Order: sequence, then structure tokens, then C-alpha cells
Amino acid sequence: MDQRNPQAPVPATAVPRVATLDVFRGLTMILLVSHGFGLLEAMKGREGFLAHQLDHAQWVGCTLWDLIQPAFTFIVGAAMPFALRRRLQEGRSRLHVFSHVLWRAALLILLSNILSNWTSSSPPRLQLINVLAQIAFGYILCYLVMQLRFRWQIAAGIGLMALHQALFFAFPGPQGPFDPIGNIGAVIDSHLLGYNYSGHYTTLNFLGNGITILFGVWTGMLFAEPSSHRKRLQILAACAAAAFASGSILAIWIPMVKRLWTASFTLYSTGWVLAGLMAVYWIVEVRGWKRWAFPAIVVGMNSIFIYSFSQVLRGWLSRGIGNFTGHFWFLGPWGEVPHNLVIFAVMWYLCFWLYQRRIFFRI
Repeated sequence: MDQRNPQAPVPATAVPRVATLDVFRGLTMILLVSHGFGLLEAMKGREGFLAHQLDHAQWVGCTLWDLIQPAFTFIVGAAMPFALRRRLQEGRSRLHVFSHVLWRAALLILLSNILSNWTSSSPPRLQLINVLAQIAFGYILCYLVMQLRFRWQIAAGIGLMALHQALFFAFPGPQGPFDPIGNIGAVIDSHLLGYNYSGHYTTLNFLGNGITILFGVWTGMLFAEPSSHRKRLQILAACAAAAFASGSILAIWIPMVKRLWTASFTLYSTGWVLAGLMAVYWIVEVRGWKRWAFPAIVVGMNSIFIYSFSQVLRGWLSRGIGNFTGHFWFLGPWGEVPHNLVIFAVMWYLCFWLYQRRIFFRI
């Protein structure tokens, strides 16, 4: 990790792009916008391990579907060292870079509210729980932490995590600190926004999300430094093991609740994200097997576009395609698999069309 003074001049050396980050981002978005390749609908209401993994945990626990948002926010952090260093190498002042961070966060919050209210039948209302809004707050938080020396970044991360959990214990609800209805996050939202989000999510989650992004930042710092594949994988493996262990142990006292982004969930989910990133890194960078990853790279390079398209137009696309395919009714519930694959194929081709023309939507 880079432990130099953050105020020191940045060497004018090019920072190579790490394909692993684009591939991992793309795979995460593919799983999300394809609705688990149609299995999400096909297995809705069913029992069993796979059906359980393709839905959010009702309250306590962690499933595959719960890991999508941590993976997405983590990879945002992993890209930050590359993007910020590139701007400094272009001669931009740190004040200019910070202004850009604030501007980007404001645009993310704006886009988040547009997407969240677009298909609603109710009057628009401010929301701050959508993944893009949560990333916006975490983005600012992590940028400020990145200005510290590395050991103080660690201390800041621990402090923020402790603060997040302390708020729940200091202001418990009727059923305890992590009461779904009366927790401190829900109380703040009720007073700040005048309502509470469905599913018992809270705006206060941005503190936990910020820690997930910060883990991504440190991973990006690791990738941005010259190092061997072996050393990088060793560090990632050690960090994944530590995250699994600490998250599991912490869950004894702090339940693993994704909807509140508790510390145990933050650490445990980071362990899984690091494990997945290691697998992609080994395949793409170590073995050099990149041809298979092209579809993921196409999506990963335009993640904002495909996420926004999915939020606003996926339902329209599904209805239109369903009029011609009948949702492959002859396959019963499993007809949702080819139906969703066709939907994803159309969305992927839109990303491919943009990719061919070097059009990338970024904020």
C-alpha cells in the first residue's frame, strides 16, 4: 500500500488499467440485470438452497443476492485510486479533484432519485437509499479518508465502523439495537424525510457502505502498485480470510443484517467479494484467459448505462418480448430463464453497440 504523504507530488507514471476490475464489475452487473439469468423469477416462492440464495435474507443472514450491492460498491472503491491518480497526473489541483468528487456525488444522488421515482405512481419524493445515492455519500467519505497516511486510513475505517454500530446501541428501538422498525436509522429517516423506506432500509447505511467502498479503495491501491501476481493473491487471500473470520465472530454480538449494513455483514460480505475478485484475477491476469470475459467487459465498461436502463426500461422490454414469446409458457415456470436471457441479450447488445463506438456513460 502507498504510505507516502498524500500531499506530495504524484509521479507522472501511467497507471495501467487492470482488466480484472472491468470483468468483475461486468459479472456483477450481469447477475443483477439478468435477474440471476431468470432463476430469480423461475424459483420465486420455492424452497431449497438455490431459491434461498436468489433472494435477500428476510432480516438476519447473507445470501448470494445480498452480495450484489457490496460487490458493486466495492468495485467503485477499487477504481478510485486509478481515477484520482490520473487526474493528479494531468496536473489538476487537489481542490479541483475534490470539487469533481462533490460534483460526481451530486449527480449520482440526482440520478438515483430520477431512477427511483421514474416508474412510481406516487408523487416524487427524496430518497437516499438507492445504491447510487449510497455510493455518492461513501465516495465523498472515502476520498477524505484517502488523504490520510495509510495507517490513519485504517484507523479511520475502524472508527467509522465503530461509530456506525455505536449509534444503534446508544439509541436502541423497542426490540433492541437492531429493531427493524425502531432502530436509530429508521428514526432518523422518519424525522429527516418524513417517511421510512420499504424493506426497513435506512439512509444511515451509507456509513457501512462507505467501509465497503474503502475496502475496495485499498484493493485498488494494491493493484495500482507494481507487484507480482503471487504477492497480490497472497494479500487478497489473507484479507478475505480475516474478513470472513472477523465478520463471523462479530455476528455473535452484532447480527448480520444487510438491510442495516451492520459491521458483521460489512466484513463477511467483503470476504466473499475478495474471494470472487481473487478468482477473476487468477483467471484473467495469472492464467491470461481473457477471451471468455469479453461479454463482461462490455457490460463493465458501461455499468451506469445498463443499470439505469434496467431500472427504467427493463419492465417495458420484458412486456414487449413476452408478447412474442409468451414467456416460453410451454416450459412452465422455467420459461422465465430463456425469457430473461433474451431480455439480457438485447441489453447486452445495446452495451456492445456503445462499446464499438467508444461511448461510455460515466459520472
